[in-house]
Amino acid sequence: MSTHAKRERLLLADLLESAGPESPTLCEGWTTRDLAVHVLVRERRADAAAGAFLKPLQSRLERVSGEFAAKPYEELVRLVRTGPPKASPFALKQVDEAANTVEFYVHAEDVRRAQPGWTPRELDPVFADVLWRRLESGARMFGRKSPVGLVLRRPNGQTAVAHKGAPVVTVTGEPSELLMFVWGRQSVADVALEGEENAVAKVRVAKLGF
Repeated sequence: MSTHAKRERLLLADLLESAGPESPTLCEGWTTRDLAVHVLVRERRADAAAGAFLKPLQSRLERVSGEFAAKPYEELVRLVRTGPPKASPFALKQVDEAANTVEFYVHAEDVRRAQPGWTPRELDPVFADVLWRRLESGARMFGRKSPVGLVLRRPNGQTAVAHKGAPVVTVTGEPSELLMFVWGRQSVADVALEGEENAVAKVRVAKLGF
C-alpha cells in the first residue's frame, strides 16, 4: 500500500530528474545535486548524517557527501527514487512515514519553487490533515528560534503555538504553506501575517526550522 512518504519520494525524484543536476533549490547554497546527496546520506549513512549536528563527525559527513556527489546524477536520482536499503531503519514503512512525509514534501517544494514559473500545488484534504498533525506535534521545535511569539492558524480556525512570547505574530495559511514557513521558507510561503509591524518583519527573516 502506498504511503504519503512514498508518494512524496517519487515526486521529489521526478522533480530532481526534470530539473537536472545544477538547478537551484530553496536550500541556500544547494543545487539539486546537493539536495539529492543530502537525502541519500541521511537515509543510507546515518553514521555520516549525524555530522550535521555533531561537530566531531563533520569531517565524515563531508567525506561521505563527496563520495555520493561524485556519482553520476542519474544514479543519485535512481537511489532517491528506489529508497534506502533493507538494513536502513527508513526501509520500515512506519519509520519512513513518520520521518519522511514532511521531509520529502518540503524538499520537493524546495526544487519546484526554486524554478521559474512554478505554480501552487493543490493537495487533497487527507494529506493536508496529515501535514497539519505533523505541524501541530512539531510546532514548538520548528518555531523555537522565533524572535517573537508565533501562532500558526489554518483557515478553518485550528491553531498551534510555535513559540511563546510577546508580541505575537499569527501566521494563517494551509498546513502545507505553514510548514514551508516554519521550515525557513518564509519568502515563498503563501500565508498571511498578523501582528505588530516590527514583529512581523522580524519573523519574515528569522532562521526558523532546523
